[in-house]
Amino acid sequence: MPVKKAIGILGGMGPLATCDLMEKIIRYTYAKKDQDHVHILVDCNTNIPDRTAAILGDGESPLPEMVKSAQRLQQMGAEALIMPCNTAHYFLPRLRQCVDIPFLSILEETASYLKAQGVQTAAVLATDGTVKMGLYETALQEAGITTLYPQPQEQALLMALIYDYVKAGKPCPHPEEIVSLCDRLVKQGAQSLILGCTELPVAFAEFGRELPTVDPTELLAKAAIRFAGCKIL
Repeated sequence: MPVKKAIGILGGMGPLATCDLMEKIIRYTYAKKDQDHVHILVDCNTNIPDRTAAILGDGESPLPEMVKSAQRLQQMGAEALIMPCNTAHYFLPRLRQCVDIPFLSILEETASYLKAQGVQTAAVLATDGTVKMGLYETALQEAGITTLYPQPQEQALLMALIYDYVKAGKPCPHPEEIVSLCDRLVKQGAQSLILGCTELPVAFAEFGRELPTVDPTELLAKAAIRFAGCKIL
């Protein structure tokens, strides 16, 4: 049996997004039996404070709890780490200094994928923290990709979708408003819509409308599968 590397998921940001990432690792692994799948270690640490609030200066730093989780996963035997929260990648440079194993980035994987696809303009749908700090913008600029964002009122709709509905376990009451803002961004020139908050793929899966979305969670899952030495379906 080929030697596989264990992947650690620094989770809890949020719990559903953690499950979504793990499910996608399993779903996209080519496997004929249990032993073909990735060895996954998960720390669903719901003690981690809200990342957007911290970035915007309205909450305590999540870094201490994130470091605990990262180090705990390494001690458990993880050979690489991933996390399903896009906004949390603001703290990734410091997290990488606290462990001795690779930490795969959802931002870097997304930018690399879009560049390989020949995308020149992409829209970022994300939390206020991710948008304000330009997390995707920085990664995309390095890949030569122009970034578009929703208008302020549209951004408020996205934040409500993320926090008031997905994180609260409720269905979106007005999906047509979200679809409308996506259509506007496409008309403005966006070739791809980055679902840059890990709650968004969960929500968009229920909309029943084909949109040119890119799911960074899926891309991170596939990067984890490759790192682990397993095959992608």
